[in-house]
Amino acid sequence: MATATARTAVLRTGTVYAILFAISSVHLLNDTMQAVVTALFPVFKDSLHLSYGQMGWIAFTLNMTSSVMQPVVGYFSDKRPMPWMLPIGMGLSLLGMAGLAFAPSFMFVLLSVVFVGLGSAIFHPEGSRVVFFAAGGRRGLAQSIYQVGGNTGSSLAPLMTIFIFLPLGQPGAIWGTLLAAAAIAVLLRVVPWYRTQLNEHGKPLKKGKASGASAGVPLTRRTIAFAMTLLVLIVFARSWYMSGISNFYNFFAEEKYGLSVRAAQVPIFLFMAAGVVGTFLGGVLADRFGRKRMIVFSIGGAAPFALLLPHVSLGWVYPVSFVLGLIIMSGFSVSVVYAQELIPNKVGMASGLITGFAFGMGALGAIVLGHLAEAWGLTKVMNYSSFLSLLGLLAILLPPDRRETA
Repeated sequence: MATATARTAVLRTGTVYAILFAISSVHLLNDTMQAVVTALFPVFKDSLHLSYGQMGWIAFTLNMTSSVMQPVVGYFSDKRPMPWMLPIGMGLSLLGMAGLAFAPSFMFVLLSVVFVGLGSAIFHPEGSRVVFFAAGGRRGLAQSIYQVGGNTGSSLAPLMTIFIFLPLGQPGAIWGTLLAAAAIAVLLRVVPWYRTQLNEHGKPLKKGKASGASAGVPLTRRTIAFAMTLLVLIVFARSWYMSGISNFYNFFAEEKYGLSVRAAQVPIFLFMAAGVVGTFLGGVLADRFGRKRMIVFSIGGAAPFALLLPHVSLGWVYPVSFVLGLIIMSGFSVSVVYAQELIPNKVGMASGLITGFAFGMGALGAIVLGHLAEAWGLTKVMNYSSFLSLLGLLAILLPPDRRETA
């Protein structure tokens, strides 16, 4: 009863767009700082003479600290929300940005990346709870607004490589400290509102009877566990594939098409920029047509383009990468909302499992693909990794959500 009362109170407040756009802007700044790490790869390769395998370890360290720690933070913040941790997390990211600018060796780079990752791990579960309070009755739209900020930040990596890090080199990372400072400034305005919501409504999701994905048709614990496991596996496979695109496709494009370092960033930017649009549209369409349908569409629709991408001529690389990013990311924010509705008494942990653990465990892909690229060559790695998208078809086995059963 307490859970239902809290949820009803939140729904009656309506959608608070000012807060949604504020927390989305912080998400943008946070994920831009994470993108700085990837954007520095071509610079690190020359300045620190790193191998593909070492760059895989950098990506792994970033994702393990920023993502896999999220469900842990979410578990504890579900019990005791901590608004003040939001600016503190950004402070850790600020230290990481400063470290990247002056890191003299591979190990110092890893240490700096840990600070950036921990700041992100602290931000995401609390940020998801802010979105819950501000969403009102438009959960899909609210999560999309929030996620669009993060995806936009991630998509800036190729542009930062072209316009900042290639001209300025490693010291250019010091500009990332301004991103952290801006995020802290915004959060100092969000935190009082967030604290007020906690005082008025209590924790957004207190312990109560599990309702599952479909309102009015309770799911058993076994069904919920099966669905969450399946969902984590789907996001895991998608993140392995996207790890290959974001970390290594530029090197593949240089080898196969003879592109310059700058030109090889363009397909990655198109893929990520299209993903921003897809994330927003997916959330809006999911509110209308259902969460599961959008998840299945995002995987089934993307698989043919993923299989085609390594084989097309240069002229087709650009439209194929754009359409692929648009479709495959249309199910990302929807997956988060679906997970939250499966275990509605644990918003932070559900968000952490999908945006954190499942997506972060895909960081293993950066290491595996990096070492395989050294052993087999990038062409084989790109060809084989494209089949990962087919694992997403397991989404067909997910239980229907509440819009499909209505």
